[in-house]
Amino acid sequence: MFWTGELIARSAPVRRRFTPERSALADHAVAAYVGLAIGDALGATVEFMTPNEIRAQYKVHEDITGGGWLRLKAGQVTDDTTMSLALGEAILKKGHVDAHAAAEAFDAWMRGKPVDIGNTVRRNLVSWRTSGNPEAPASEHDAGNGAAMRVLPVALAYYGQPPENTISASRAQAHVTHHNTLSDAACETLIFMVQDFLAGRDAIEVERERAGPLVEKFPVFAWDRKHSENPSGYIVDTLQAVFQSLFATECFEDCLIDVVNRGGDADTTGAIAGMLAGARYGLAAIPRRWLRGLDELTRVRCEKQAEALISLAGSPSS
Repeated sequence: MFWTGELIARSAPVRRRFTPERSALADHAVAAYVGLAIGDALGATVEFMTPNEIRAQYKVHEDITGGGWLRLKAGQVTDDTTMSLALGEAILKKGHVDAHAAAEAFDAWMRGKPVDIGNTVRRNLVSWRTSGNPEAPASEHDAGNGAAMRVLPVALAYYGQPPENTISASRAQAHVTHHNTLSDAACETLIFMVQDFLAGRDAIEVERERAGPLVEKFPVFAWDRKHSENPSGYIVDTLQAVFQSLFATECFEDCLIDVVNRGGDADTTGAIAGMLAGARYGLAAIPRRWLRGLDELTRVRCEKQAEALISLAGSPSS
């Protein structure tokens, strides 16, 4: 299933970035995490803007400049990256995904007064404080993208693990805030896509074997019907925009520029697209201006956590 549409042309060469001490697997794991943060920072500037508003103000939004409705500093990230880092720390402490540990990590993150927090995340974390149950009640209304935006630590920590273990881990973290069938399906699909790209699989195979079956089971996710603009926080809108950009472009830069210029929930579509594109293309494909533009502490945290999580995946006790 392919979607073709107008892409934002890019001709600037990508400068090679090489770290000889990293394996190819670790390089792509780091690229996925740094890509998530870059997509978050890039998209946050135009979050909640329409494509027409973006064109009127920027022509093409392609640089990490901060601002936006959150008035961020250049290179600053939002909840997409910071919740992922909180989850990753909890996984590394336990050696696996533990629902109680994830809930505690998310609660500590919320108490730290993040720059942004989704309504579903806030509501279910407040409920957890009272109930002590790290699994929110199942709800058809909780089909937002708040669980999907933070799946990368699970994808890295469970790389090479049996699929059933990965699915169980995905749901353990997701259900802390989002206990919803569509959210679950999206989270699991994204995790397996990241793992496929880490393994060096071709995008056509990944599209056919991961995104295709998602649509077969849940036709609402079909992304080839019309060009997705101004995607909301609904997980279906998010994945449609991400898949259109990911599968219709051939490099990291084009993918991210295409997705964030659609506007809407651009920090999250940017983060998810950056995660997938980073895993697909590797660190050398990420433009230096974006690596330099990202907050340095955030970049270093993402790099170190990616390396630790992918090492955990390869440990005998994982």
